[in-house]
Amino acid sequence: MSASTSGVRKGLAKVEIALRWDPSPAGTPAHDLDIIAAVYGAADLHGVPVHLVHFGSRSPDGTITLNRDSHTGQGFGFDEVMTLELNRMAPELGRVVVGVVIQDTGPRDGRTKTFAGIGGTGLRIREGYTELAVTDFAGIPAATAATVAEFTRDASGAWSLEAVVRGFDADPEEFVQVMGVREP
Repeated sequence: MSASTSGVRKGLAKVEIALRWDPSPAGTPAHDLDIIAAVYGAADLHGVPVHLVHFGSRSPDGTITLNRDSHTGQGFGFDEVMTLELNRMAPELGRVVVGVVIQDTGPRDGRTKTFAGIGGTGLRIREGYTELAVTDFAGIPAATAATVAEFTRDASGAWSLEAVVRGFDADPEEFVQVMGVREP
C-alpha cells in the first residue's frame, strides 16, 4: 500500500471501509468508483462467493451494508462507505474480500478510465475510531479495479485483516469473478 498501513490485525468485530475520489473535470463523464465485498464460505475460501455486496445491495443477513454510495465523487471527505459486522456473520462464512472497481460505461475494448486518471483517491479501513489502514491507488495506476482488504476467520472464530492493494485490469463483471482467487 502506498500510504500508511498496518500488518495483520486480529479480533475485529465491526469495520468500516471508506473510499474517496475527486470528481471528473467539468464536461467529462463522471468518475464512478464502487466498493464491492465478496463473501466466501469457510468450506471453500477461494471458490465462488456465497454472496456479493455492492451498490444497490446488502448482504442477506444484514451484516454488510453500503451506507453511502456516490456516482460522481462529489462531496466532502469519503464518498462511499461500507460497514462489515464481522462479529455477527454466521460461522459458515470464513472470508470476505473487499475491492474497488471503476465503473466505465464504454465498451470493453473502449474502457479508458484507470486509477491514474482519477485524482484524489483514498481508502481508509477503521474499527471505531482506530485506523487499521490508509492508502490510495497510486501504486496501481494502470488498473481498473483493485482488492484492498481480506478478512479471514480463524479456528477460534476471530476475524483478522490483511490490507493489501492488488490491481486488476478487469471490468466489474470480470472483477467479481477473479477478486477472491488465490494468488499463485
